[in-house]
Amino acid sequence: MYALKIQTACQSEGSGEPDDPSSHHQEPVRPPAQDCSSFDIVRATQYGALDRVTELVEAGADVNQPDSETVTLLHWAAINNRKDIVKYLIAKGAVVDAIGGELASTPLHWATRQGHLSTVVILMRAGADPTLRDSEGFSCIHLAAQFGHTSIVAYLVAKGVNPNMPDRSAMTPLMWSAYKVNSFSFYSLDPTRLLLTLGASHLLADNLHGNTALHWAIIAENSTAISTLVHHGASLDRPNVLYETPMTLLDRHIGAAWLGHKISQEIREKQGRTRIWCRDKRIRWYCMVSTPFIVFYLIGMIFQSGLDYLIKIGAFITLYIALYLANHFIFDERLFHIIPMSIYLATKMWIYITWIFWLGIHAAWYLWLLLVGGSVPLWICFLQSWRGDPGVITATHEDKLNTIIELAESGGFEPQSFCSSCLIRRPMRSKHCSTCDRCVARFDHHCPWINNCIGAHNHKYFLGFLASLLGLCIVILSASAQYWQFECWTNLTKGHTADNYLVTTATCDAWVMWVAANTALHFFWVGTLLACQCYQIMVLGMTTNERMNAGRYAHFKQGNPFHRGALQNAADFCNLSFCGVKAKPSSDWLHSFDHKQSIEKLPLLATKDNFQYI
Repeated sequence: MYALKIQTACQSEGSGEPDDPSSHHQEPVRPPAQDCSSFDIVRATQYGALDRVTELVEAGADVNQPDSETVTLLHWAAINNRKDIVKYLIAKGAVVDAIGGELASTPLHWATRQGHLSTVVILMRAGADPTLRDSEGFSCIHLAAQFGHTSIVAYLVAKGVNPNMPDRSAMTPLMWSAYKVNSFSFYSLDPTRLLLTLGASHLLADNLHGNTALHWAIIAENSTAISTLVHHGASLDRPNVLYETPMTLLDRHIGAAWLGHKISQEIREKQGRTRIWCRDKRIRWYCMVSTPFIVFYLIGMIFQSGLDYLIKIGAFITLYIALYLANHFIFDERLFHIIPMSIYLATKMWIYITWIFWLGIHAAWYLWLLLVGGSVPLWICFLQSWRGDPGVITATHEDKLNTIIELAESGGFEPQSFCSSCLIRRPMRSKHCSTCDRCVARFDHHCPWINNCIGAHNHKYFLGFLASLLGLCIVILSASAQYWQFECWTNLTKGHTADNYLVTTATCDAWVMWVAANTALHFFWVGTLLACQCYQIMVLGMTTNERMNAGRYAHFKQGNPFHRGALQNAADFCNLSFCGVKAKPSSDWLHSFDHKQSIEKLPLLATKDNFQYI
């Protein structure tokens, strides 16, 4: 069983009542303080009493003498994460690859099974062989994958262990991870994605059943592993020895809550349950992108038509049903991220068309000048925000492996130091974007309206985009008012109320009213977003991500280390000097790692150094 560490008078690393490593499922207990002066060397090692161990070894005790269970002192120190005792025993000549216990395991096996990364590092640096197998045919990487110890899997692969190493029945670590580690289990960070990133093959099959990793994930009903494997190209048509493919196994679970809509949709496509033209991803993409352009026009035309109100309501209901059917049979949930930007582009296109055929006729010359002059920076900033690099942090495969080794051997993986998805060292203020699946320097937020992240390199363009768009909205609303004045309000007298003006405007030209309503909506949310961005940059000196998650960052509890005053914050952001304020030298946010206080509360790759085995 596991017990929480407690410092007592007789031990230096914790307290616990060690026991057989097979007893995993008992509840944590808190043992009482012990007087270790009478302990034998095995018990002293189990309890972490370094002084007592030292005393007995100096008196002549053999550090390699196994106990009655053929277990050595190094085994007991490894399973209980007694790092100081492990180092001491190795220094005194303990055999690092000693075989012991019912499973004929090495100390490295025992430390790996319990997830003690720091002890694994010590043993590996002392020459422990991670490729040795226990009596069940498992090497350390198989045990780490089975028990979801992602950090140990990463370290072993970085140290040269083959990520495709087979066990006795040719089960690979990827197969064990897909089968044993469910996202809803205690180990919330499964190593499946990490193994695939590090080069594990999803094509291999075991000898006994002929199952691939995807077969095992389906058998275990592990939806996270299924989605990850399918995303990485795992075949749904590979048969096992019983001629069962992943597709036939999944077919039994269509509609099950654990399976999820995305995988069910993949099955329907593969089995031909959709029309051929609906299976083409490019066709679905074009359908989804074009839909906002068509729907915007149809809604405007329904408003503009002279049909009876009941017929108009029926037309709107028909349009809603058509959208529902398109969403069910044509649209792809995996492509929904393109819809917001498509809505934005559709709105802008119809605004420009409306200007050419309606508003521009009565617009004043200065509005024409503002429209043309403002559209240039608008589209430049939009393209830079959409297609430009937000500050993506990249690294070579060799750099990733070196980073894993460096961090593991220097104390473990902290979220500010390591990204388990990209396998890179993370600079301060960076964040991994789950939508784009990449780390971005000085991450602000992911904007669905431009379908890109806002970060260190494109943040200024995003602000320019917002300011230009706000100006465009003002121009369109001003031109709309001039249009209504000439076309709709000429016959109204001064005594009419605002309601009369609104009704007259809507009935005079419903299309212009529809476009103006959308422009007003854009004006509201763009203005609000721009105000929030300016407030965060100048007044707070924070990004959107930092403002929303400030409670997760320890350095914000001591004050904001990035805040230098409103004018100085603005000067730093723009990298300009104005009003007597000098800008701070531009920070290279892609390579800024030296802020020691930028550490989040919880480790990203969970180790179990805070537990001991008793």
